[in-house]
Amino acid sequence: MVPSIGVKVVGFSEAERHSLNTLFRLSAHNNTAYALWTPEGACAPHVALIDTDCYEAGLEVASPRFNANLKLICVGARTVENAWRSLQRPVDWGALLQTLDALFESQADVDIDLGMEEPVDKTAPPGIKVSLLVGMSREDSLYLRARLALAGLTEVDESPSIVDAGKQVAQRHYDLVIIGMGVSDADPWALVQSLKEMPTPAGSVIVATTAPSWHAMERAEQLGCTGLLEIPFNPRQVIDLLQKV
Repeated sequence: MVPSIGVKVVGFSEAERHSLNTLFRLSAHNNTAYALWTPEGACAPHVALIDTDCYEAGLEVASPRFNANLKLICVGARTVENAWRSLQRPVDWGALLQTLDALFESQADVDIDLGMEEPVDKTAPPGIKVSLLVGMSREDSLYLRARLALAGLTEVDESPSIVDAGKQVAQRHYDLVIIGMGVSDADPWALVQSLKEMPTPAGSVIVATTAPSWHAMERAEQLGCTGLLEIPFNPRQVIDLLQKV
């Protein structure tokens, strides 16, 4: 089953809400599935869809509890500062779905020989920390993205394998790298060591495993990792480690 991306919806007419619910229901058959987020949910929302023509929108953005790091898609005549995308009415539901997919679908892998191509300039804006998730399942990736966003770490790249991760770290500096120990294409510990030996080492390295052990924890400590995460994730453990980044 494809894990759902939680969409916080603010405003919209009854007819528009019905269309949104239909869109979310049909998305369950796609590679990327969406669901209406509710405050009772276990995780924070992954994106907010805001009707800027309604009074609720202003209250939402002005609320002290509003997460400034949450990606916003605005619908209506007005927009919100720093909104990721803005759409006009009448709502083009196909365009809205494409907008959501553009935000959450994984980028196609690019075949690059390390050291054989010109470096790609992917410098983050000043003050923005960049994270890399390596070898995570889609469900684990979505959870970590939500936790990273809550910690103010909104710039996140992903890599499905150790080999691809090696290419990415050669092209871009990462302040945080979280490596899943279940990756089988190469030794994940070798990536951990190489991250620490680079001319500009990664700021923090965290390993994540479904089989935590004293040996793994000792090795992570010896290699200078910030810590080791257990999968399934323990929210308190994740929060505590991210506070060290």
